[in-house]
Amino acid sequence: MARTAVVLFNLGGPDGPGAVRPFLFNLFNDPAIIGAPAPIRWLIARLISTRRAPVARAIYANIGGKSPLLDYTLEQAHALEAVLDGKGGGVVRVFVAMRYWHPFADEAAREVAAFEPDRIVLLPLYPQFSTTTSGSSFSDWSRAARAEGIHAPSTGVCCWFREPGYVSAQARLVRHAIEKAATDPARARLLFSAHGLPKKIVERGDPYQWQIEQTAAAIVEALAMPELDWRVCYQSRVGPLEWIGPSTEGEIAAAGAEGRSLVVMPIAFVSEHSETLVELDIEYRKLAGEAGVPLYVRVPALCSDAGFIEALAGIVRTAPARKTGLASLDGARGCPAGFAGCPLAVS
Repeated sequence: MARTAVVLFNLGGPDGPGAVRPFLFNLFNDPAIIGAPAPIRWLIARLISTRRAPVARAIYANIGGKSPLLDYTLEQAHALEAVLDGKGGGVVRVFVAMRYWHPFADEAAREVAAFEPDRIVLLPLYPQFSTTTSGSSFSDWSRAARAEGIHAPSTGVCCWFREPGYVSAQARLVRHAIEKAATDPARARLLFSAHGLPKKIVERGDPYQWQIEQTAAAIVEALAMPELDWRVCYQSRVGPLEWIGPSTEGEIAAAGAEGRSLVVMPIAFVSEHSETLVELDIEYRKLAGEAGVPLYVRVPALCSDAGFIEALAGIVRTAPARKTGLASLDGARGCPAGFAGCPLAVS
């Protein structure tokens, strides 16, 4: 009986106050985040993590002192395994590999090696590809898998930003939020808020911003609300570099000036974590009130939504038809020419 290992990639998060600084160090010591030579990057990461740790601890204090991301990811893994295991005549096990805190790729690779799979599907829980997220996770997994002597054929799904089941599940949640926001939906503005990136990363050919915009357009099409007022914006800016825009803060201020209610959807996140539970729910909600926004409604993250889990299961089921190595959802390059950061740019 065929044995398939599915490895879910996610960012990870500190599991207590003491883990905040080392988590931040791991994040900023990633060459995909800071491209300086290793010794310099180490020093920069140490400096940033030391300075930001007190602020980050205060953020996590709002949600119990730790990130809930691992708990949500494990729920998704268990739900996905329940949908897949034994349904196609084979055994399926779902593993979790976090990038910057436990369980790291090394831990997941040991578990996968012990499982002795015939095939491996690598599935980032980032719908949109970025060199800083999925790209970094794929590289880290390759290192860990080699160290464990894993040789089973492996397919990595680089992105699934327009997967129909995912889009449908998101549209359903957005529709409910719009209905809650206003008797007249035309008076509500929908903000698709994504985690930002430094502009220079996108200018080097990273396809993340383009894929975010494609996801937003697909959800709007699924909503079939011709009068809907919607915009894409970006949150979580840190540091002195210029980031892609417009900013979520700026769009909140603009909505307040126009007397618009807001429906805010975390488009790049499929699980609740600090950027949704603190930044969107607490900090931006307060900002909206100060800006004069009549009503602020936040669309929940998908988490273990049944439709979303089925969408992930569909991606895994079709993986054997794709080539080994990295592949897009339909097996072809999904990004236009010119995006050098697309993992399928050379194929």
